[in-house]
Amino acid sequence: MSVRVQLPAALREYTDGAAEVELDAADVNGALDQLADRFPVLRRHLFSEAGELRGYVRVYLNADDVGALAHGGSTVVRPGDVLMIVPSIAGGEESPAAAFSPEEITRYARHITLPDVGWDGQRKLKSARVLIVGAGGLGSPAALYLAAAGVGTIGLVDFDDVDISNLQRQVLYGTGDIGTSKLVAAADRLRDLNPHVRVVKHELRLTSANAMDVLADYDVVIDGTDNFPTRYLVNDACVLLGKPYVYGSILRFEGQVSVFLAGEGPCYRCLFREPPPPGLVPSCAEGGVLGVLPGIIGSLQTLETIKLITGAGESLVGRLVLFDALTFRWRELRLRRNPDCAVCGDAPTVTALIDYDEFCASGDTTMDTPQQPQAISNITVAELKQRLDDGEDIALIDVREPFEWEIANLAAYGARLIPLDEVLDRTDEIEQDRDVVVYCRTGSRSAGAIRQLRARGVERLHNLKGGIRAWAEEIEPDMPVY
Repeated sequence: MSVRVQLPAALREYTDGAAEVELDAADVNGALDQLADRFPVLRRHLFSEAGELRGYVRVYLNADDVGALAHGGSTVVRPGDVLMIVPSIAGGEESPAAAFSPEEITRYARHITLPDVGWDGQRKLKSARVLIVGAGGLGSPAALYLAAAGVGTIGLVDFDDVDISNLQRQVLYGTGDIGTSKLVAAADRLRDLNPHVRVVKHELRLTSANAMDVLADYDVVIDGTDNFPTRYLVNDACVLLGKPYVYGSILRFEGQVSVFLAGEGPCYRCLFREPPPPGLVPSCAEGGVLGVLPGIIGSLQTLETIKLITGAGESLVGRLVLFDALTFRWRELRLRRNPDCAVCGDAPTVTALIDYDEFCASGDTTMDTPQQPQAISNITVAELKQRLDDGEDIALIDVREPFEWEIANLAAYGARLIPLDEVLDRTDEIEQDRDVVVYCRTGSRSAGAIRQLRARGVERLHNLKGGIRAWAEEIEPDMPVY
């Protein structure tokens, strides 16, 4: 019968470097004899002069210690069976296999036989603590592959429930999870994938008040965020704590990956000193994303995380990788630390976490600015519905894209579509003699449109707080959301 014999790094100098050999044998003893015949120098390391297996050598058949099997070395082997030889390390210390159960040894066999991972690397993975901020498109493949790799502790930060629109790309969840807390569903899936992994649920919104405490317990932080305030928050917290930050971002057909580690290279702020103005860069929900793209970028983030933990290969510190899925082109850019960086520079001005919603100007659409001192007037969906039901003459302007309008709109209430990039060219279409409510998906782009229109002298403008998504959640539950 054909059987594969896997050999640890400690014995490969006696097997011409071979990590695995295939032999034809009827039982375990026959396989070991053939192995010793093929590599004569190996024989004395496996067997005593009396021909008995040495006491510092263990042999596993698939997940079972051969010595514990009913027939021991005479146990029959079948096609596809795997024998793993596990010697103790030099000096008579405890076998590296002692850190793992027989089931784990079989589970991680493909790692253990890798020269750049091996027993030492797998132990490092088992001892590692990795935090994933955001259990969505990027967090899904990262969590799955970290669990499969045997990372001992995986922390997840999220506070959303599973929505049907998530399933196009968030492969951590299934249809049966819709309406369930993402972290509850994720923990169940990861434990099913690998019961040896500990999953820590942080069901909260990461803020300046709690970020340092949450991140402090982890060795590596993976960025699975979908907004700029949280991204800058995570970067700054990692710099202050001295932790590696594995960055990834996606939009439509493009992705970016890097590793930021203060002291060894630049941080995220060295790359992007400040966030773009609100509304300039659409979210994935607004701009769309190819479903497979988060799987590609999230897997690359996991690759970099595993390399950081095991010390294998060369990390992406100091490099930024850009991926264009439509043309299947990769570009690599060199990054340099900015000595004037506000958080990791020679004389940092950010020495504690700040208000990142204010910094990114995305959390409060009523915030005054020098260009527009007048605060933006917000109206809730409940207030708007009541005023419409009361018969008030209110104009509704939708500043989303045409494809978004096709998904859901307020045309039944007289809404008109004027995409954000056309607003300034179509100001003459916006009424000046009645209240105008401007809306988008969540309220960010509409706030930007109002600022632009006010600069042109248009008044009586109100921003729909929470946008059409809030309308769907509170007013029309049957309305599609995205």
